[in-house]
Amino acid sequence: MSADHRSGGDTGLLLLCDHASNRVPDDVAIPPHLLSLHVGVDIGAGPLTHALSVALDAPAILGTVSRLVIDLHREGDHPGLIPAMSDGHAIPANVGADRAGRIARFHAPYHAAIRAQVRRDRPRLIVAIHSFTPALATDRIARPWQAGILYGRDDRAARIAIDHLRGQGVATGDQQPYSGRTLNATLNRHAEGQGIPALSVEIRNDLIAGPDGVARWCAILAGMIAAVRNGLALEVPPAQ
Repeated sequence: MSADHRSGGDTGLLLLCDHASNRVPDDVAIPPHLLSLHVGVDIGAGPLTHALSVALDAPAILGTVSRLVIDLHREGDHPGLIPAMSDGHAIPANVGADRAGRIARFHAPYHAAIRAQVRRDRPRLIVAIHSFTPALATDRIARPWQAGILYGRDDRAARIAIDHLRGQGVATGDQQPYSGRTLNATLNRHAEGQGIPALSVEIRNDLIAGPDGVARWCAILAGMIAAVRNGLALEVPPAQ
């Protein structure tokens, strides 16, 4: 199974989580000790997406394979799609891997599931959930934000989200810890490419590593999503 599809009655909202899983198929030899690290999974992002799906009664689609097998949040021709190195960790099994085979097994079905959902329901907002490490092992530069909001060219949803979170006292990065203009593959394809407002939420993973943190951030993000939806509803459509 390439996607964990959670149902929900509010089809005007779609939640996504590309890096929800650290699962590795038996025929791919990924070093097991890497699978509990951020290079193997977005720590806390899967449980947080599940919690939001329940709290908001919204559908969610979550990836079911580790990004060390294939990164679902990369274009099919991206050099990091099947990483041979990740934050200083070598992945020997990925050197010379069957790229087309892994795309067919994992990447294409996951994105097909999202595409089908978007075509069927035409959600009015898509929110992708990710988490980030407090510092990369390769540079040790502290990332002080509690949350980051990423976006591409369409910043309608992001501007509302940033203002809301900062108004709640959340240390929020604008295009941090990296820019959505540089890496926004899933939302570029399924949201911005379809004219649907969207944003990607990054939560620092030490804040959602356990159930209490997940519950706290579920409440914070549920309020943020409500603010975004209300703000978008008040927008004046452009003149024809």
